[in-house]
Amino acid sequence: MTPACLHAAPQPGLADEQPVPGAGQQRRSARALTLLCALALCLSTATAAAEMYPANRATPGGTSGVSTERLQRLDVFIEKSTAEDGYLGGVSMVMHAGRVVQQRAYGHRDLARTAPMREDSIFRIYSMTKTVTSVAVLMLMEEGKLALDDPLADYLPEFQDMQVFAGGSADSPRLQPASHAITLRHLLTHTAGFATGGVGLESSVHLLERADLEQSTDLQQFARKLAAVPLAVEPGTRFRYDGTQLQVLGRVVEVVSGQPLDVFLEQRIFAPLGMDDTGFEVPAGDRHRIVDITRMSASGTLELDQGPSAIAPGTMLNLYFSAAGGLYSTAPDFMRFCAMLLQGGAYEGHDLLGRKTVESMMQNQLGHLDTPVTEFSDAEGFGLGGSVLLDPALRGRLGSKGQFGWSGAASTYFTIDPAEQLVAILLMQHLPNGASNDLPRLSNRYYNLVYQALVR
Repeated sequence: MTPACLHAAPQPGLADEQPVPGAGQQRRSARALTLLCALALCLSTATAAAEMYPANRATPGGTSGVSTERLQRLDVFIEKSTAEDGYLGGVSMVMHAGRVVQQRAYGHRDLARTAPMREDSIFRIYSMTKTVTSVAVLMLMEEGKLALDDPLADYLPEFQDMQVFAGGSADSPRLQPASHAITLRHLLTHTAGFATGGVGLESSVHLLERADLEQSTDLQQFARKLAAVPLAVEPGTRFRYDGTQLQVLGRVVEVVSGQPLDVFLEQRIFAPLGMDDTGFEVPAGDRHRIVDITRMSASGTLELDQGPSAIAPGTMLNLYFSAAGGLYSTAPDFMRFCAMLLQGGAYEGHDLLGRKTVESMMQNQLGHLDTPVTEFSDAEGFGLGGSVLLDPALRGRLGSKGQFGWSGAASTYFTIDPAEQLVAILLMQHLPNGASNDLPRLSNRYYNLVYQALVR
């Protein structure tokens, strides 16, 4: 609570008055005495308010609004989770009210557990890339170069006159023209209708698999292959989370901006934010900082993943610039990106997005669907580039309505909470397989331990 006298109309300073002899000097002296008394009253009132409302004071041993003692519970939890029988290691970073209140590296970054984890260790953030690509699209929207409800075919003509799978088999499909055009908003909200899975849609999924999208050499080829595959459902009628929609948006960014996606992201997002360790490849001199990516073996021990990202760490994760999951990054780099969003699109003098655009990102865009996000939780909706928490109680973990964030396939997480002015990031590097002997996922307990440390 701020004392009312601190909000009073400003009084003219003594230096603003003209020297007047005699009675004028007395008036200046009287005014100075009045101002000194008022200042003393304000300080006295502020002290009383601090005593009455402990939330206004810094917690002993901590920063205002966050308990250092309670944050130690978070440290203990991650230490145990990165012990010899757990994850190799991780990096946690928490920002509250514009200040980093927790930042620490735990465990190791190599399977041999000989190289300690560093706060600037480099992780494959996979699907957290989608939020970055969404920001790129929204930047072009703000410049008037596209609109979210524009048909995708306005920018990629190959998506004109899309067909929808209406029956038959993959070998003999029955198709019908789509009644609605795919829009850029559909792509951002994962409602474009692509055949990326779902009960009863197996034949259309087989058609998509035959397109062999992952062997595309660039985003242009990816988009053209995808456009030749019939949709599984009408655009705008079903939420189905997948990467294909963001890959297409990456191609839209290239067409509209006239730049390859990696160049646009570097010049327009990473360089302004000082995200020096974020990109589709890691320079050879920095690859020693890349964390080993693990999976659980059949015998119940950690082993290196056998994918290309483990065999050649630091090289591109796909043959093309994957707008859906191709980025490497660090906790400090991604914290700058999240801080920009929390601060309404601006960071250290760089305005990437407008405040209302960021608000739109963090609003549920799926209210027109009967069940907002059936794949994950009815407590969550989806905004533009991440999930939106609609009901913290139904979600079953601490948080705030309107909390925004996403995760990556290899155990990386972030959340942005405008109501609490909070950002929390946890980066690890393990690909869960869902087996009973796999490592437990940490996101719920991690976020609960972050939120329990807030004391105002």
